Amino acid sequence: MSIIVKNVSKLYGKQHALDQVSFEVKKGEIVGFLGPNGAGKSTMMKIITCFLPPSSGDVSVCGFDIRNDSLELRKKIGYLSESNPFYPDMYVREFLEFIAGIHQLKDKKKSVDEVIETTCLQIEQHKKIGALSRGYKQRVGLAQALIHNPEVLILDEPTTGLDPNQLVEIRELIKKCG
Repeated sequence: MSIIVKNVSKLYGKQHALDQVSFEVKKGEIVGFLGPNGAGKSTMMKIITCFLPPSSGDVSVCGFDIRNDSLELRKKIGYLSESNPFYPDMYVREFLEFIAGIHQLKDKKKSVDEVIETTCLQIEQHKKIGALSRGYKQRVGLAQALIHNPEVLILDEPTTGLDPNQLVEIRELIKKCG
């Protein structure tokens, strides 16, 4: 199994963001969380990616437990959060080289070149992130999530705020990555 979630709950005071949620995602499956705002979708993704601990329950990704093996587990996951935490004054290539360094990739230049090609950022690679359109910023976010060739890719609302053309482009890009 790639992701196993068993009886996960998350409490904020007395309010349940998640209440005894369980599911499994097998290798190669593509799944989505559907629900209204406040249903706990982003909270679950943050728990799976070790950004937020559950109040109770168990989660494992690629055989690694979120509590005991979080550093190893994080190496297996590519994560694009709902609000991309970019450095707007960094250039696209510079940002991706920075991310490649965080992942301690052996051949940073090759990894950056490949992910720029995969996400169709060639034309934009020498621009500052703050100057990019929303669609290209999403591509940069996807590139940072993909740069270390993760086994599991978790995308939190990757198409929110995109125009119809950008929406089609990002969906095609995600399909290509899968």
